[in-house]
Amino acid sequence: MARPRRSVTAAVPPVRGAFRDRHGRGMRSSVAGPHLPMLRSRIDLFEMTVAATAEYLRGAWPDELADVRFEVGALPIALRGSDGIDRWSVSHEQRRIVLYRLPIERLARLHRHDEIHLRMLIESCVLRAVAELLGKDPWDIAPDRFRHF
Repeated sequence: MARPRRSVTAAVPPVRGAFRDRHGRGMRSSVAGPHLPMLRSRIDLFEMTVAATAEYLRGAWPDELADVRFEVGALPIALRGSDGIDRWSVSHEQRRIVLYRLPIERLARLHRHDEIHLRMLIESCVLRAVAELLGKDPWDIAPDRFRHF
């Protein structure tokens, strides 16, 4: 006996993966779940620390830092020579500070490698870069920043 032919006007099959409700058990949830905090990476921690320090400095020096851009880069484009790898670069003409994440994080010699000491290292690099831009001593930029330590 011959098989019946399918008609051309047959129903279009549903798109695979449209809603993933297999076997009637409901929608799949995220891997981490709604009750867990969002995962933070090293990049997020670095960018948040730079942004928080920049906002603090803009509040302390509003006229001098009003049009300064803070940027985060992975690595400097070129080495300067025998003095090592730059942790940041300052452009006086463009009013721009670029902090290089990998040299700051990887070449640091912290006595304790935890989140608070890493944050203090990043903050000190931002303070020194701003001091270089403004032509001031880093301790004059934010003398009360680390008073609680």
